[in-house]
Amino acid sequence: MQRTLCSYSRLALLSCLLGLIGLIGLSGCASFAPQPAPDVEPASNYVELTTPIVALGDTQEHEPTGWPLYDNDSAVDAYVEVAQRPPEQPLFGRRIMEWALQAHPEENFLHLGDVLDMSCRSEAQRMSKVFNAAGRAGAILPGNHDGLMFGIYGYSILDDVLNRDAQKWNQACRRGASLEDKAHKTENEAFSKRDFIQMYLSGQAAVPSQPGIKLPPAKGKHRVSWRNPNTAAFLSGIEAHVLDGYAYADSFLAQRLQLPAAPGAKRRVIVIGLDTNQAGALVSSWDTLMGRSPGSIGHVNLDQIRAVSHWVSEAKRDGDLIVFAGHHNWRGLGLPSRLLLRGLMAELDHPLVYLSAHTHRGFWAAHRELDPRPVLELNVSSLSDWPIAYRRVSFAYDEVANRIQVRGELMPHGEQPVQSDADLLAAWEAQTCGTLGVPVEDIREVDHALVRKQRESRGNVVKWLLSRFGPECKDCDSDLYEHAHVYQDAMLDAILQVKAFLNADTRALIRTEFPAWCSGSNFVECISALKAEQPADHAAKVDLFRRKAKLVDLLGGHLDDLTEPRAKAYMTCRAVQAAKLDFDATEETRNENRSEAKRRAERFFLTEASVGMR
Repeated sequence: MQRTLCSYSRLALLSCLLGLIGLIGLSGCASFAPQPAPDVEPASNYVELTTPIVALGDTQEHEPTGWPLYDNDSAVDAYVEVAQRPPEQPLFGRRIMEWALQAHPEENFLHLGDVLDMSCRSEAQRMSKVFNAAGRAGAILPGNHDGLMFGIYGYSILDDVLNRDAQKWNQACRRGASLEDKAHKTENEAFSKRDFIQMYLSGQAAVPSQPGIKLPPAKGKHRVSWRNPNTAAFLSGIEAHVLDGYAYADSFLAQRLQLPAAPGAKRRVIVIGLDTNQAGALVSSWDTLMGRSPGSIGHVNLDQIRAVSHWVSEAKRDGDLIVFAGHHNWRGLGLPSRLLLRGLMAELDHPLVYLSAHTHRGFWAAHRELDPRPVLELNVSSLSDWPIAYRRVSFAYDEVANRIQVRGELMPHGEQPVQSDADLLAAWEAQTCGTLGVPVEDIREVDHALVRKQRESRGNVVKWLLSRFGPECKDCDSDLYEHAHVYQDAMLDAILQVKAFLNADTRALIRTEFPAWCSGSNFVECISALKAEQPADHAAKVDLFRRKAKLVDLLGGHLDDLTEPRAKAYMTCRAVQAAKLDFDATEETRNENRSEAKRRAERFFLTEASVGMR
């Protein structure tokens, strides 16, 4: 999902400035038209083809402790929602995905992209731990945040010395921000699209049941074409092409997934997981000139279509059903990409289904533009912004009618399916907050105070514009560091609250070996002293910010060591509550069409739909 309005070229900055002024003046003028609904379900005789898989997306793990940037400063957040999320999200947000995966330990999973947010190496390392702990086969499709800074721009990080903006990306990813920590101050903290593909392939190659995956070299063009010799495996094939230099964002990672068969199923269901993020230099420049943020529009190039076409031919030969999947929603794909995909889909003689993420709202739609043959789309919602939800997806087929039914159980839920946002929140609370022996109202009150403080501390957009687009000068970023202090303080408050609520469950947290400047202090004293310190000048303000960021990074890392079920439930509860409270505090005209009424108009609460050939 698009997180900011700006990329960093001077042309783009001018465009961004004009766009932001227009946004301020014209907020709420954009109209909303619900996407076309799936067909009314006809009488059919469906046969189960697969058992469920967990489908989720847009976790957007965020690195909050690097050098502060204007792009996710609180002043920007006042006008571009979710540029800065509540402090609970970077501290506890990954626990939501952990909860979703561990709630269904026997089911394969498909993450539909945007694992990361700024695309930092630290973000990838934290999320890798969660995926590895799942203990079963799964797949991740690249999202626009997985290799592009804030999901919008792919700088050449090879030109770090000369490219001021690439330096900013790398600095923003230098966790802890303290100068003495050399381990996290390398020139490779920014995580490019090539880095994402390489780390992902390395993780899949380490799985014993997936032999033969050959990893690409560190530099140069390289193709990976792999087929799993285990014919029953979930991840059954990979086609990848990695590039470097300015072209690295044109790299792609496509995957063939074989869904687990239902008992007695006579046809297999194959998911072709596409990489909808081939946003290379040419594409990014064109998007910028057209007033779009690179990354907000999905792109699938001809080289990727050719690379996966043999999977389609093979499925047609073997009588398998093909389901397509990609990070960007169908209408979020550029017209050339949709034309290419329509051409590929035309080879199939069964109905068409597409799974997606990216919108953060979730919906069902049937698309007939470009071709009268409909494409049924299930778009999963986000695990970083409300509505926090995921799906359990399975497929059934009516051979006579040549009709596919997609079942997308909305999760979590209670004894009955979720029918409203209130039901969805209640389900989360019952499974997480409700297991703690603490009144949910007490936790909600704490989160409400933090969310309110973060929103009320937003800076002035005029100052932001003057600082961001004006001439460079000494101490011009003073306001930026002022806002950064407030955010670090809020995260330190949240960490203190973990100890207050969980007490004995936080031994790994309170036994932390503190930095030298906190030597002799206990957990509470160290945090309190930093928060009470008053810097005398700008240099002292920057130094204090870096020490706060160092402590947040240190303690935040130890939050992942809290593995007791009660601790997991508590952190999941807080992340969900904060997302809902932040959503409720956002004007409906500025919530990216995520209001309950608009989602209901696009059938968010629907749990199954079907599609035929017409």
